[in-house]
Amino acid sequence: MASPSTFPALLLLSLLLALSTPFPSAAIRGIGHVKTPAPPRFSTQGRAYMLIRSLNLFPKETVGILAADPLSFESGIVEKQIDLLFSGDSGSSIKDLGHHAGYFSLPHTKGARMFYFFFESRNSKQDPVVIWLTGGPGCSSELALFYENGPFKIADDLTLAWNAYGWDKVSNIIFVDQPTGTGFSYTTSEDDIRHDETGVSNDLYDFLQEFFKKHPDYAKNEFFIAGESYAGHYIPALASRVQKGNTAKEGIHINLKGFAIGNGLTNPAIQYSAYADYALDMKLIDQSTHDEINTTMVPECQKSINSCDTKGGDACDVSKEICNQIFSEIVSLQGGINYYDIRKQCEGSLCYDFSNLERFLDSRTVKEALGVGDIDFISCSSAVYSAMSNDWMRNLEVGIPALLEAGVDVLIYAGEYDLICNWLGNSRWVNAMEWSGQKGFVGAATAPFNVDGKEAGLLKNHGPLSFLKVHDAGHMVPMDQPKASLEMLNRWLTGKLVIAA
Repeated sequence: MASPSTFPALLLLSLLLALSTPFPSAAIRGIGHVKTPAPPRFSTQGRAYMLIRSLNLFPKETVGILAADPLSFESGIVEKQIDLLFSGDSGSSIKDLGHHAGYFSLPHTKGARMFYFFFESRNSKQDPVVIWLTGGPGCSSELALFYENGPFKIADDLTLAWNAYGWDKVSNIIFVDQPTGTGFSYTTSEDDIRHDETGVSNDLYDFLQEFFKKHPDYAKNEFFIAGESYAGHYIPALASRVQKGNTAKEGIHINLKGFAIGNGLTNPAIQYSAYADYALDMKLIDQSTHDEINTTMVPECQKSINSCDTKGGDACDVSKEICNQIFSEIVSLQGGINYYDIRKQCEGSLCYDFSNLERFLDSRTVKEALGVGDIDFISCSSAVYSAMSNDWMRNLEVGIPALLEAGVDVLIYAGEYDLICNWLGNSRWVNAMEWSGQKGFVGAATAPFNVDGKEAGLLKNHGPLSFLKVHDAGHMVPMDQPKASLEMLNRWLTGKLVIAA
C-alpha cells in the first residue's frame, strides 16, 4: 500500500483505498453524539483521517451513530417543504416548485433514520422520478446535489445559485444519504450499519415504498435509478431488488424503467485489469511498466478475486488490497496527478475543495430549514466504508442481464479522463456481459453524441443497453460537462439516446 503522500485526495466517490478496520471504539461526549478522537497518524484510521482532510472535508464524526434519537417518530416518513435562500432565476415560479427534505424510519433496524432531499421537476410533475446515489461507500449524496446535478450550487459566500443544468429540469429527483451513517442519516445502534448490497438494497427498497406512499401522485411515473462511482455496486443491486419486489407484488408497484451508472465500479475483475492499458493509452506509464503490471500484478489480482468469489469474507478484503496495488503503482509514477481527471494536477495536497458543502450544511439556519436539529453532517464516513469493505470486489454485473431481458433500460456512461473508474474498463465489462443482445451490442456501430452541433461523446447502443464515452470530462461528468450530462439524461429518459439510422 502506498504512503499517504502518494494519494493527494480521498477517493471521494469511488475508492477509499486506505481504510480496512472495523468501527473504532467510541466514547460519548458533547450533545449526545458518538465521537472519537483523531487516530494515530500512521494507523489505518490515521491515513483515512489525513486523506479526508486532503479534500478539505472535516466531518466531525466517523459515522452517524447517536447516543440518543433526537426525532420522536417511530415509523414512516417525516417530511417538510424547504425554502432555502438562493439567487437567480429557476425557470419556474418558486411557488410552483416543491422542495422537500425528510427522514424515513427504516424498518428491520434498531433505530436507523434515512435522510433525503426531494425536488419536484421544474418542468412537470409528470416527468420521471429519478433517485440519485453517490458512492464512497460512505459519501453523502449532497456532494452531487450541490456540486453536480442538483437544482442549485453553493457559491463561495455560501449562498445558493440556481444550476442551469440541474437534473430537476427534466425529472423529479431524490437525493438520499445512504448507507446509514452517511450525511444526515443516522442510527442509535452500530448493528444498523450495513455490510453488503443485500442490506443496502433492502433499505433503499423500503424507503421507496414509503416515499411513494407519501407521494402517491408520483407512484405511476416512470422510475429511474442513477448515480456514480461505488454506486456501480448500489444501483444494480437496487434495480434487482425493485424488480424482485414488483414480481412478488410485495407492496406498491415501482414503475422501474431503467438505471444509469456513471464512472462506476461494477465488475472489478475486468476493470482492474484495464488500468495498465488505459494508463498506457493516456501516456501515464511506458510500455515496460505496462507489461510488468500485466504480467505480474494483474494475475495476482485475478487470483485474489477468484478467491473472494469462492470464499467471501476476509478473502474479499485481501483481494481489494492486492488489486489496489495496480492503481497505486500507476499513481505513484505520476506524482500529483488528479486521478479523477488526469488533465489536472492537484494543488499541494488538494485535488478538489468541497469545504463549502460542510460549512453550508453545518449552518444553524440551514439545519433549521432542513429539520435536522443538531445532527452533524458527515460528508464521508470512514466507518461506513470499513463496514462495506468485503463488498468491494464483488461483481455486481451478474444481475444486470436479467434486467436487460426484462426490458429495463441500462445506460453506462464515463468521462474519458477519469483514471479511477475509467471508461475503458467500463466499456470492457459492458461488451463482455452475456445476454441475448450481446452479439448485437458488440457489433453495433459507435457514433458521435452531439450537443449543440458539437461532438460531446461517443455513443453505442443496442436494444435496452447503451454506453456513452463523454468527452472533456473526468470522474464527475455532471460537474465537468453539465450541459452534455443534462442532454444525455433528457434523451435517455425519453428514449431518444439512440444512434440515428
